[in-house]
Amino acid sequence: MFFVLFIFLSYVHVQGRFVVEKNSITVLSPHKIRGKKDGAIGNFGLPNYGGYIVGSLVYPQKGSHGCEDFEGDKPFKFRSYRPTIVLLDRGDCYFALKVWHAQQAGAAAVLVADSIDETLITMDSPEESTDADGYIEKIVIPSALIDKSFGDSLKDSLNNKDEVLLRIDWRESVPHPDNRVEYEFWTNSNDECGARCDEQMNFVKNFKGHAQILERGGYTLFTPHYITWFCPQPFVESSQCKSQCINRGRYCAPDPEKDFGEGYEGKDVVYENLRQLCVHRVANESNRSWVWWDYVTDFHVRCSMKEKKYSKDCAEDVMKSLDLPIEKIKKCIGDPEADVENEVLKIEQTAQIGGGSRGDVTILPTLVLNNVQYRGKLERTSVLKAICAGFKETTEPQVCLSGDIETNECLERNGGCWKDRSANVTACKDTFRGRVCECPIVKGVQYKGDGYTTCEAFGPARCSLNNGGCWSETRNKITFSACSESKVNGCHCPVGFLGDGNKCEDVDECNERSACQCDGCSCKNTWGSYDCKCKGNLLYIKEQDICIERSGSKFGKVIAFVVIAVVVGAGLAGYVFYKYRLRSYMDSEIMAIMSQYMPLDQQNNVVHAESEPLRQQGTV
Repeated sequence: MFFVLFIFLSYVHVQGRFVVEKNSITVLSPHKIRGKKDGAIGNFGLPNYGGYIVGSLVYPQKGSHGCEDFEGDKPFKFRSYRPTIVLLDRGDCYFALKVWHAQQAGAAAVLVADSIDETLITMDSPEESTDADGYIEKIVIPSALIDKSFGDSLKDSLNNKDEVLLRIDWRESVPHPDNRVEYEFWTNSNDECGARCDEQMNFVKNFKGHAQILERGGYTLFTPHYITWFCPQPFVESSQCKSQCINRGRYCAPDPEKDFGEGYEGKDVVYENLRQLCVHRVANESNRSWVWWDYVTDFHVRCSMKEKKYSKDCAEDVMKSLDLPIEKIKKCIGDPEADVENEVLKIEQTAQIGGGSRGDVTILPTLVLNNVQYRGKLERTSVLKAICAGFKETTEPQVCLSGDIETNECLERNGGCWKDRSANVTACKDTFRGRVCECPIVKGVQYKGDGYTTCEAFGPARCSLNNGGCWSETRNKITFSACSESKVNGCHCPVGFLGDGNKCEDVDECNERSACQCDGCSCKNTWGSYDCKCKGNLLYIKEQDICIERSGSKFGKVIAFVVIAVVVGAGLAGYVFYKYRLRSYMDSEIMAIMSQYMPLDQQNNVVHAESEPLRQQGTV
C-alpha cells in the first residue's frame, strides 16, 4: 500500500516539465571548428555565474570516463598561464564522480561528452549514499554536459595535435533585465530527509545575512515556496492519506521517517510548511519580509525533529520571540481539517508548474533566479554570485563588487577605457559581469565622450577639477588658464597667448608689433602681456594703444571754463524759470479757491447794474 501511495504522491513530480539550464561554450581555436555551442550546467559543483573561464582542453588517453583516480600528481594542473579544461566521456559511473576525479587531478572545469545523440540533459548528483556523501560537497569546479557531435569534433582536433582553446561562459545564464533580482527558494521544513535537507538548512543559515541586506535595501524580491503533493480521490479515506495530508488529501508530504507507524507524519510537515508561508506573507504585509529567514533558522534550531520538538507550540514560541502577530498567522493558515481548498497552498501548487522558460520545480531544494533555475551546489558564495549576475549592468549593489566573488577588470590596463592620469579620473566602471567604459561624474562635474578614447569635462564647474583638462601655467605668482567658467566645454587660450587650449604660448606683442605703436614708445614683453612707455610726459592708454598728456593745455583749460560756465548759467536760468512758473500756478489756484467763499468786485458791479432799473421805477 505504501508503494502505491508513494507513486500517486509523486505523480506531479514525475510528470513535470524539466528545463535544462545552459551556458555557452565557444571554441576559440583551431579556426576550423570555431563556433559557439550550448552546454547543460551540472547540478553540483560551483558554476561561475556572471563570469567565464578560458582554458586549454585536455582529453585523457587513459581513463577517459573518469571513473577512477587519474595517475600522476595533478596531471591536469595548469600547464601554462591558462587553466585546464578536461573532456571526459559519459558512462560507467556517476557524473559527479567523474568531475570529482578530474578536480583532484588539477582540472579547472570539466566537460562531459554525451555517448548518444539526444537533447541535452542536466547532470544531477546521485541520490544519498555513503560513497557520494564523501565527495559531493567537496566539488568546487564547474561542469557541463555537451552533445555527442560536439564532443566528437573536439576529440578529432585533439587527435590531430591541435591546441583546442575554449571559453566557457556563464554571463548570460541568468537574465539581467533591470536593477532588481526576483528569486524564489523552494524548500521544505522537514529536517529528517538526509543530505538534501541538511544542505538546504545550512544554506539558509549561511545565506541569511546576505539575503536580509539585499531585501532591506530593495535590491531583491524574495519569495519562499514549498512543494506539496496530493492524494488521489480513491485513497482519501485511507489511513495513509489521512496521516500524510491535510484538507482531505488536497495537500500532502511524504512521511519524514518513511514509516507510517512511528515518528512524525507527512501532515505535520505540510502544516509547518503552511505556517512558514504565512509567516512570510504576514511579515511582508508589514514590510518585514526578511523576518522569514530569522523564523526558519530559529525554528530549525529550537524545534528540530531530531530532538522531538517539531510542534505548533514550539513554532509559536519562535513567532513570539520575533514579535510576529500570531493571530494573523493563524488566520492565514486556516483550518487544515476542513474539506476546502487552502488559498495559500493552492497558490503553491499552481506556482510549482512552471511558465515560460522556467519549467516545473521538481527537485528540492531549488533556487529560481529571474525565472530560471539555479544549477550547482547550494552554497552561500555561489548563490550570491548567481544573484549578482541577475542585475542590469552597473546597478548591482556594493556587495556584488567585493573581491571574494568577482574580479575588478578595471585594475588591469584600466579595462581598456579612457583615463586622465593627472586627475586620476577614469571611465572604467567595474561591474559584476565585467566592466563598462562610461564617462564619469566626478565632484559634480560631468564628463562626455565615448568612454574608450575620449572623455571631456562639461559644464560651468569643470574648471574646478584639474582645470577642465585644459592648459594652465603659473609664473611669478601669476596664473593663466585655458579653461573658462563662462563656457561649458572646450579649452581656449586666454588673451595674450596662442595655442589649441591644451597648450598655450605667450605672444610677444613687442616683437610682432601688434601693440605699443605710438611714436617714440618703448615696448617690453611680459608673461601674458606687455609694458609700453610713452616718450616725454605722455600717458599710455592700453585699450586705445595711444599716448595722451598727463596735464591739459591752457586752451584746454579755457574751453573747460567756458563749458562749465555755460552749464552753470543754463542751470540758473532753468531754476528762475521754474520758480516763475510755480508762482503763477500757485496764484491761480489760490484765486480759484477764494472765489468759492467771497464776492469779488466784478461780481458786485454786476448785481448793482441789474437792480438799478427797479429803483428808478420806484420813484416815478
